[in-house]
Amino acid sequence: MKRIFFVEDDLSLINGMTYALKKEGYEVENARTAAEAEALWAAGEYDLVILDVALPDGTGFALCEKMRQTSKVPIMFLTAADEETDMIMGLDIGADDYITKPFKLAVFLSRIHALLRRSENFMQAAETMSANGITLDMRRGEARKDGKTLELTSGEYRLLRMFMENPDRVLSAEQILASLWDCDENFIESKTLAVYIRRLRMKIEDDPGAPEKIVTVRGMGYKWCTGGRK
Repeated sequence: MKRIFFVEDDLSLINGMTYALKKEGYEVENARTAAEAEALWAAGEYDLVILDVALPDGTGFALCEKMRQTSKVPIMFLTAADEETDMIMGLDIGADDYITKPFKLAVFLSRIHALLRRSENFMQAAETMSANGITLDMRRGEARKDGKTLELTSGEYRLLRMFMENPDRVLSAEQILASLWDCDENFIESKTLAVYIRRLRMKIEDDPGAPEKIVTVRGMGYKWCTGGRK
């Protein structure tokens, strides 16, 4: 049974979402404050974390940053903070998804299923793949650049693997989004992808301002160039 850690201070939302998640077969543990969340996180093991941004004694952003220091567990924000800057911050510090309230329950559950399924599938593979100085260890779910381990979130890792599995092929934003979340891309903000691309470039490119590995093909999408920019 997959364990979900749900950090939220709204009791009515906690009750409703816990009920819905348990009906889907998940085990759910709740925390209503940042302090409680930190204590439970230190003592427990979870398959997915859902964070609110605004908490009585802190922020989900700070919790996300701390969790990312020690874990690659999928992290999703579920929050009323719907400004683009909030979404970008959440993804920049390591979240894999960002959903704003109000939301459709079916969409929310679909994205949880997809995050868990993708995380499990990508971590279970047992081979390696190398290109452009980047090596993926699919068994460990890790990536290295010139032998040095890259600090990637699970979402960044999945995106990098997708590019490396499709060398020199233009991938549209719609293709990438559908593959990353394995659900209806119409429910996923396309600007989320731009954040992922920018963040991944910062970690794998020698010069993120002039990328040679992940290249934008104007009007079409993105391409993993095995021979550098073309």
